[in-house]
Amino acid sequence: MKKLTTAGKKKLVIEALDDIKAHDIQAIDVRKLTSICDWIIVASADSSRQTKALARHVRDRLKESGSSIVGVEGEESGEWILVDAGDVVAHVMQPAVRSYYNLEELWSEGRFDRLVNSSAPVKAKKRRAPARRTSA
Repeated sequence: MKKLTTAGKKKLVIEALDDIKAHDIQAIDVRKLTSICDWIIVASADSSRQTKALARHVRDRLKESGSSIVGVEGEESGEWILVDAGDVVAHVMQPAVRSYYNLEELWSEGRFDRLVNSSAPVKAKKRRAPARRTSA
């Protein structure tokens, strides 16, 4: 079996989260900020049962692909489960916990991929009025 690249692993984690209806999936490129990992993926789940199912599915899909799992934390409570696959770390959180810890702000200097399967309202970009010409 061919080993997954970091980009392939990131894509597989996002797909696994999307399979079981995680929402507000956000991938953050942290390569320039830390040596701990390359990508942090944050996703929300509606209950501890869904959080556990999502983390288990991510772990299983990674194992099936031949990727090693460094560790899994938080499965007991199911409020925030971390799946560490080395270069890609997934955080599956219930919305209140996600809001409280606000990992997106903590890693705000990283490069963000677009939100996947978002339940958050999309903010419209403000358009600038065209510059007026003044006659001299």
